[in-house]
Amino acid sequence: MVELTPNSSFSLTLRLQIPNRVGMLASVTQAIAIHGGNLGQIDLIEQTRQISTRDITVDAASTEHAEKIVQAVKALPNIKLIDVYDRTFNLHRGGKISIVSRIALKSIADLAMAYTPGVGRICTAIAQDPEQVYNLTIKQNTVAIVTDGSAVLGLGNLGPAAALPVMEGKAMLFKEFAGIDAFPICLATQDTDTIVETVKQIAPVFGGVNLEDIAAPRCFEIERRLQQLDIPVFHDDQHGTAIVTLAALMNALKLVNKSIERIRIVINGAGAAGVAIARLLRKAGAETIWICDSKGILSTQRCDLNEQKREFAVTQMGSLSGALVGADVFIGVSAPGVLTPEMVRAMAKNPIIFAMANPVPELAPELVPEDVAVMATGRSDYPNQINNVLAFPGVFRGALDCRATTITTTMYLEAAGAIASLVKASDLNREYIIPSVFDERVTTAVATAVQRAAREAGVARR
Repeated sequence: MVELTPNSSFSLTLRLQIPNRVGMLASVTQAIAIHGGNLGQIDLIEQTRQISTRDITVDAASTEHAEKIVQAVKALPNIKLIDVYDRTFNLHRGGKISIVSRIALKSIADLAMAYTPGVGRICTAIAQDPEQVYNLTIKQNTVAIVTDGSAVLGLGNLGPAAALPVMEGKAMLFKEFAGIDAFPICLATQDTDTIVETVKQIAPVFGGVNLEDIAAPRCFEIERRLQQLDIPVFHDDQHGTAIVTLAALMNALKLVNKSIERIRIVINGAGAAGVAIARLLRKAGAETIWICDSKGILSTQRCDLNEQKREFAVTQMGSLSGALVGADVFIGVSAPGVLTPEMVRAMAKNPIIFAMANPVPELAPELVPEDVAVMATGRSDYPNQINNVLAFPGVFRGALDCRATTITTTMYLEAAGAIASLVKASDLNREYIIPSVFDERVTTAVATAVQRAAREAGVARR
């Protein structure tokens, strides 16, 4: 069984009444520590000569783990548990985003210009010159985040309503990291034709479309058919993941002194992310890529492969374990715990492991501290987090600013190179191959690279 590390996604605040005596608070913190909780902020809310009321923040590893911690604290003599707050649920309560007017309405004159009758002049101007919609409306800086809820995170087909919290979070990231106004569009259909037609019908409002959490293989066709919209369409689960993976691999290969053309890469997971990563790595020069799914290597001898899987079929057959013998790189976009230390030890010298299943990686880094040259995951509590937020805000910032009609593979490659370049050679080490998601240089660097590539490709209108 894969052990989970306490993290903020299972964060609680315990409000306690504690006797105001020496050692009483220590008994609480000790109980939390004994049961594996990770202590955070401790706030004094109120204090008398007899009683202290405190809020104690604790990170747990799961809902069940959090409940064990709560019960351990409740069992302490003389300690009264007043309330328990699930900090993650509280953060989401009421939703995470809102629409705010950019201009205050303080007078009749303001109203007459912002709405009727003055707005009629703006409508007429756009009707006469449709390009003015970019100058006179929100279109120039607005992205639709479109999902059908069929592949929500690693949770599966939860439907559009359950996908909404993720899309709200995505909208927050667009705003915080790139200043882009994005809005969740969760569709009550999983029919490819209906999704394509619906996005076409709402496109006049938006300067770009970010497809999100749509299951493979339908996501490939949906993205392909929407390219005719004449605005950027980007499936982040595919291309965002691929961009950041390539950026991390560029720097990891520098550390082990290997070239992308000579290595053998094994990708576990043949869905949207796995296929997109393979395609981009191939464009970047990788010549030997083996992809595995739940049945093993995608082989030309198998009869169960769809079009995308056949694109990467090789003559070899076998399991993931067999594929990894002598391999230089493992990239996991699959499931928890599928990679073992024994498999890693069978790889080539100085192996690179990107175990990106989230929240539980294919292999916990602490199991192979001396067996890998470079280790990366999708988690923020380990070094080298491979996170899409390094890519998509800058990609869209650049595409919107130059009014790109589409997003090309060259733009992906340039974005990856820009991310990788932010780690200076003097700073590069096995625990620092990729910049932090909070590095303020990232969005600007990616946007600049994307605009340059768009102009060179002739797809920029500004």
